Amino acid sequence: MDLRIFTEPQQGADYDTLLKVARATEELGFDAFFRSDHYLRMGPGDGLPGPTDAWITLAGLARETRRIRLGTLMTAGTFRLPGVLAIQVAQVDQMSGGRIELGLGAGWFEEEHTAYGIPFPKEKFGRLEEQLAIVTGLWETEVGKTFSHEGKHYRLADSPALPKPAQRKIPVLVGGHGATRTPRLAARYADEFNIPFASLEDTERQFGRVRAAAEEAGRPADDLVYSNALVVCVGKDDAEVARRAAAIGRDVEELKANGLAGSPAEVADKLGRYAAVGSSRVYLQVLDLDDLDHLELISAQVAPQLG
Repeated sequence: MDLRIFTEPQQGADYDTLLKVARATEELGFDAFFRSDHYLRMGPGDGLPGPTDAWITLAGLARETRRIRLGTLMTAGTFRLPGVLAIQVAQVDQMSGGRIELGLGAGWFEEEHTAYGIPFPKEKFGRLEEQLAIVTGLWETEVGKTFSHEGKHYRLADSPALPKPAQRKIPVLVGGHGATRTPRLAARYADEFNIPFASLEDTERQFGRVRAAAEEAGRPADDLVYSNALVVCVGKDDAEVARRAAAIGRDVEELKANGLAGSPAEVADKLGRYAAVGSSRVYLQVLDLDDLDHLELISAQVAPQLG
């Protein structure tokens, strides 16, 4: 199972902090560093020192890391025009030497749109579908040819569809809990389907829907990677688990029920249960970005148990 580090910088983290976490991610053998795409803190607190932009952050990390994959869970479709996003992601992929992945979602947090003057459209899912078609269509267009799109929300005419990414195909992630439209969208556009903060039962059910949608679309179900995103809180003993839970304002029992919490053996066992329902990759949501010892413990005592 691939273990990836997933951060929420809107809760309060500057670029230097994210760089330290990304470097630790690389040095400790994790597969990737991902971050959310938000501009406003969620829950209590002041959010200092303020938000960082996802793609500016990843551009910097692209030049300061060498091995790990880099990406978003999920880029908000409401923040950027799809043509601009295709250019940004392709450029960062070039800057990284071909290590970028794009998670793209509809956008949902209305308060951050209001706080920063970003339009918050009523109809978001249809926009997301067009954005996926445009971004992937621009990348797939052969050099020397043009790309056009005439949709309800976006119109592109005779785009040169440049620049091209370093990778032949940037992996695209689609995710969510939706029972019908989300699986259909994943089956059409995604290389990976991710379900965030879901139980084993909900994970198995949603993976089944995506697999069925892929087969209905004429695509092998195993053509997609299936993954989870789960909060993580590991400790060598009960006292360390409790300390780490308190540091992120969470209850240990709640974390054990809804995330990955406890001793290395407990967390490895639960990861094994997610693997048994089809998950081959887990994004470990790390909320205390100053606790690099936490990452070292996971690398040393959880990862080796996964085979």
